[in-house]
Amino acid sequence: MLLPARDEVARHLERYRAWERLMLASPDNRAVRGSFEDTGYTLCVLMGKRCAREAVDAAELYLNTREPRERPVSDVCAAPSANA
Repeated sequence: MLLPARDEVARHLERYRAWERLMLASPDNRAVRGSFEDTGYTLCVLMGKRCAREAVDAAELYLNTREPRERPVSDVCAAPSANA
């Protein structure tokens, strides 16, 4: 798989984290939430993932900013079941 430039991934990860902080501070602000979701989508495209959480994890691993998780990421991004 062709990987994006590290500088580009770092820039988008930094943006994602900034919007994440703003979104957590103002969860009712639709403009902030929209920008947060847009940055998550951009990371998904860059990292080839279907879930923003997976994309963030992949970006952090790609940039060597943290150790791999022990828990599978797919558990975090799985859609809730109809029986739950």
